[in-house]
Amino acid sequence: MNLLALYCTHENTPLAIRETLAFASRDRLQRAYAELKRRFSDCEAVILSTCNRVEIYFASPEDDPEVVRDQLAQFLAEFHQVPLDEFVDKLQAASGSEAVWHLFDVISSLNSMVLGEPQIVNQVRQAYREAEEFGACGPMVHSLFQSAIRVSGRVRSETRLAEGRVSIASVAVGDFGKSIFDSFSDKLVLIVGAGEMAEETLRYLKDEGVRDIVVVNRSLERAERLAREWGGRAEAWETLDRWMGYADVIVSTTGAEKPIVDVARFRKARASSGGRPAFILDLGAPRDFEPAVGKMHDVDVFLYDIDSLSRTCEDNRRARVREIDHARQIVTEELQRFMTEYHHRASGDVLTRLMDDWHAISKEELGRLFNKLPHTTSKDREAIERTVERIVNKLLHPPLTVLKDEAREGTPHGLINALKRLFRLEG
Repeated sequence: MNLLALYCTHENTPLAIRETLAFASRDRLQRAYAELKRRFSDCEAVILSTCNRVEIYFASPEDDPEVVRDQLAQFLAEFHQVPLDEFVDKLQAASGSEAVWHLFDVISSLNSMVLGEPQIVNQVRQAYREAEEFGACGPMVHSLFQSAIRVSGRVRSETRLAEGRVSIASVAVGDFGKSIFDSFSDKLVLIVGAGEMAEETLRYLKDEGVRDIVVVNRSLERAERLAREWGGRAEAWETLDRWMGYADVIVSTTGAEKPIVDVARFRKARASSGGRPAFILDLGAPRDFEPAVGKMHDVDVFLYDIDSLSRTCEDNRRARVREIDHARQIVTEELQRFMTEYHHRASGDVLTRLMDDWHAISKEELGRLFNKLPHTTSKDREAIERTVERIVNKLLHPPLTVLKDEAREGTPHGLINALKRLFRLEG
C-alpha cells in the first residue's frame, strides 16, 4: 500500500474554500467514508476536518501518486458539489515519507496557527477514531496514526514546545486572571462589546468554570447573539456602569476611537462593589479604559491591556520557537523508524510470496518426478528434496538480500515492482 496526504490548510487556502470542503457534521463524515469505500474498495482513509484544515490521509495500491491525487480531488468536488477548478489549485499533496512527515508535523503542532497548541492532538485522535468506527482503517492507516500519536507524545514530554500560553486570550485568563482569582466559577463576568477577542476570551473563561456572564454592547442584537451562544444574558448599553459595579471580571473590546471609561467614571461605578477586586482585560485597540484606572489606590483593580498581554505572549512564543529544532529532531527520528518498518512490510510481502511460489513450484515438479520413479526409496526422495530446496534457496538469495538492503536504506518501490513483474507476483 502506498501513502498519500491531500490537504488544504490555513497557510495556503482561504477560509471560504476550507469551509466549502469541510466535513462539518458526523452524518456528512459518515457519508463521505461510505462514498470513499464505494469508489476505492481496497483503500484505507482518514479524514481530518477542522476550522484550520481539511486533510485526507490515504493508503492505496495505486503506485502513481498523481493518479490518486486526481481521484481524491474529483471525489471532493463531486461530494461537496463544487466545481473542481474552484479549489484544485489550493490542494497540496504529499506521498510516501513526505505524507508521513506532514502528519507527524501536524499532530506535533509544528505547523499550527498557534505553535504547540494542544487541540490538534485531540482532533487527530478523534479523526482516527471516527475513521476506525466507519470501517475506513486498515493495517497501514493503523500503523501510521498510532505512530503519529506516539510522536506527539514524545514531542510534548521531551520538549517545552507547549509550555507558556501564546494567545492574548489564553494569557489573559491563564497567566494573569488565575494569579488574581483561585476560581472563576463564582465570578460575574462582564463582556463589553461583542468582538472576536471577547468571544475567544469567553471560551477560556468557560473552560475555567465561569457560569455568570453578562454581555453589554451598543447593538443589543449582537449582545443577545453572543450571550445566547455562551449561556449568558444580554443587557442594554445604558446599564454598563451598573454592571461594572457588580462584575468581578471585565472583558472590554468595543473598538471605540478613544477610552470610554476614565478614573471618575470607574470610581463611581465601583462604589457599590463592596470593595471586591476587579480584574479588567482591556482588549480594545485603542484602549477602552484609561491607563490611570489601573493605578487607582482607593479601588482594588487589576488592569491589563493589549500591550502588557502581548509582551507575555511574545516571550512565551520565543521560548517555544527555541524548542522547534528539538521537536523536528524527534519527528525525523520517528519518521525514519516508521519508514523502515513500512519498507520492511512492503518488501516482506514480496519476499514471502516469492519464496512460497518457488517452493510450491519445486514441490509440484518433485511430485511429478517421483510419480515417474515409483521405485525410489524414501531415503533417496528426502535427499533429492533437500537438494532441490537448497538450489531454490541459493537462487533466491541474491535478489532477497538486495531487497532487504534496499528496504533498510530507503524506498525499494522500483525493485519491488521489478520483482513483481519478473516473477508475475501481481494480484
